[in-house]
Amino acid sequence: MTQLRLSQFEREGGHDLDRLTDAERKVYVAVEREGVGVRELARETERRPGTVGNLLKRARLRLEGRDEEVSATW
Repeated sequence: MTQLRLSQFEREGGHDLDRLTDAERKVYVAVEREGVGVRELARETERRPGTVGNLLKRARLRLEGRDEEVSATW
């Protein structure tokens, strides 16, 4: 079902989500498009909230074309 929503998002003029890693894409779609909270997503995916937050930050930077900042912080 996420793939269907992702395809719909891309057709609606969304960002180029292909630029993201799988983990970044899943977090971005869940939080930004589906309205899932970072802590809730952390529980669902068995990740730490900080990890989910970092993935979300990296996704946002990549989608803004700021890939060099992603590389510099990791």
